[in-house]
Amino acid sequence: MELEHFFQCPYCLAEISMLLDPSIPEQSYIEDCEVCCNPIQISYRFSNGEVQTFEADSIDQ
Repeated sequence: MELEHFFQCPYCLAEISMLLDPSIPEQSYIEDCEVCCNPIQISYRFSNGEVQTFEADSIDQ
C-alpha cells in the first residue's frame, strides 16, 4: 500500500503530492516538479511503515 506524501518544490514552492512505497525502506531518485518542471532530488527513508526522513532538494544546474 502506497502512502501519499506532500512537500514543497524547492524551486517554485508549489505543494506537490507523491505516492511513496513503504515496502522500499530507503530510496533516492530525481523527479521533475509537476508545476515548473525543474529536477528535484528526492530522498526518503521508512521505518515501521512510517516516513522517518524525507528530503526534496534542488539540483544545481
